[in-house]
Amino acid sequence: MELSSILTFLKDVFAFNENSPLLFTQFYFWAFFALVFAVFSLVHSRRLLRNAFLCFVSLFFYYKTSGLFVLILMFVTCSDFLIARRIHACPDGLKRKAWLITGITIDLFLLCYFKYAYFLTNMVNDIFGCQLQVFDAFAWIGNTLTGTSQFRVDQIVLPVGISFFTFQVISYTVDVYQRKVEPVKNLLDFGFYVSFFPQLVAGPIVRASQFIPQLYKPYFLARRQFGIAVFWILNGLAKKIILSDYIAVNFIDRVFDNPLLFSGFENLMALFGYSLQVYADFSGYTDIAIGVAMLMGFYLPKNFNSPYKAPNAGNFWKRWHISLSQWLQTYLYIPLGGNRNSTFGTYFWIILISLIALILSGSIWAALFVIGLAFTLGLVARYRPEKRLKIIANINSYITMLLGGLWHGASWNFMIWGGLNGIGMIIFKFWRDFGWHTRMIWLTATLALLGALCVFNPQPVWNMFFVWVLVIYGGSLVRYIYHLAGGRSAFSRTAYVWAVFQTFVFITFTRLFFRSGSNLDPATANEHAWNTAKNMVQQIGSAWKLDIIPNVVWEYRAVFLLILIGMIIHWLPANFKRRYRLSFALMPMPAMVAVIVAAVFVIYQFITADLQAFIYFQF
Repeated sequence: MELSSILTFLKDVFAFNENSPLLFTQFYFWAFFALVFAVFSLVHSRRLLRNAFLCFVSLFFYYKTSGLFVLILMFVTCSDFLIARRIHACPDGLKRKAWLITGITIDLFLLCYFKYAYFLTNMVNDIFGCQLQVFDAFAWIGNTLTGTSQFRVDQIVLPVGISFFTFQVISYTVDVYQRKVEPVKNLLDFGFYVSFFPQLVAGPIVRASQFIPQLYKPYFLARRQFGIAVFWILNGLAKKIILSDYIAVNFIDRVFDNPLLFSGFENLMALFGYSLQVYADFSGYTDIAIGVAMLMGFYLPKNFNSPYKAPNAGNFWKRWHISLSQWLQTYLYIPLGGNRNSTFGTYFWIILISLIALILSGSIWAALFVIGLAFTLGLVARYRPEKRLKIIANINSYITMLLGGLWHGASWNFMIWGGLNGIGMIIFKFWRDFGWHTRMIWLTATLALLGALCVFNPQPVWNMFFVWVLVIYGGSLVRYIYHLAGGRSAFSRTAYVWAVFQTFVFITFTRLFFRSGSNLDPATANEHAWNTAKNMVQQIGSAWKLDIIPNVVWEYRAVFLLILIGMIIHWLPANFKRRYRLSFALMPMPAMVAVIVAAVFVIYQFITADLQAFIYFQF
């Protein structure tokens, strides 16, 4: 009986269970990490053995998270390792470029197959009126090899973190092609780079030039670095469990699951709450990943820099998911031509995206708008050469944001979200160049147009936009009058706070489409996501019952208080945060242990019945 119990325990430890993946918020992960760190402390001085050990435990971690999809991870690891070596061995020329294209094609094929099969199938069905169904060829191969039917061939499951490790291996292959890094000579070293478990399933995306040099450095962890690492772990757990999970389970998820059951005020607060939730969730994961990696002597790049302090949409993307923004800039925006010129890729993507959008919308007005916009931009570029580079830079930037949105999920809602962020960045660039008179003319015209739409074509969406533009108009009018009176600098700080507020509202609005497309069955994602977004807009833009607001605030007082505290902490000065982080790191060890115990006790008072997966696991 005792042997049977031991065998059952070992089976549970080493078998994949989709209902209990290794999450940073689970006790099982920390037991796993304690064991890994204990062995690591014995082998850290022997570089090859250390890297090989971490490679194997990282693969085991991914197996416990995603099961047999670990084979996909192992395949791209071997594929890009071998192709990068072939690229390095080839002299400059066509053969070298052919190997690069081969490597990128293999990586993107796997990503598109698993992530975009439903999206592309639905798009083809909508355009051509077909009834195509997805077919999992890998499941069919598995059934054939095993002589069973244990794998379903009528659905395609998305491997956890495939977008992250795919972009990571692409960056390595491209960097080797551009001779920015030497190819890794040992497959286990490269496997460790690709699969390092703290950041494997949700980033940050580690560039080859940033991490590969660390493979060959001896282990070193100073007392101060140890304290900083522990701080990041506790900080990440607090963000995830206290802020993200608690406000999601107790308020946000309820509203998004059925917006029509809740008032406009509740829908709006859920939307603002989600902005905090997704930040606390994702940055919480990366905080823990950075802390865990630092304990083992490895340094991951900073992925967030107080993004809701951004004064414009462009600055927001320099603060949010920094590793993805830099990846897109290096491997997509610049190859498209950046702010220098247009390339074949520029025209290919803008024409393809426009044609698909026009066909699926079925609207002659949409077609005329796109044609008119393209004609206008062409005329400006032709007769105003000084504007040409600016137009090209904006087009390339917009394409990058659209494809960045699509990277997040196989749903039109994600493309809408990316497109809105791109529009926000472009509008700010033009707004920045406008004089005050031009700004007020545009704002007045926009407000008048929205007011007319509210009167002659009343819709909740026009009401919502009218109120938002009215608020912007009021703030701009104050600054405009001050400017006419000869004022210059008195409002500089207030203007920055006002810009941060406007940017936060804009980013929060785009989150409507981001959240609506998340956590859905890919087969029904587009329709479900669109209905959720439409229903929330309807509730927010309809007449509010102001008398129920005090009752709502009282009913959800704990949630609203946490949202307020979370935003206040977020907006604290960076120097203040740095000081209390350093103060913790330099505490005497007994005091640090006491703070850790107290923090863990408080954090786990907020734990929900079912541990919530990190939001970015699905990407």
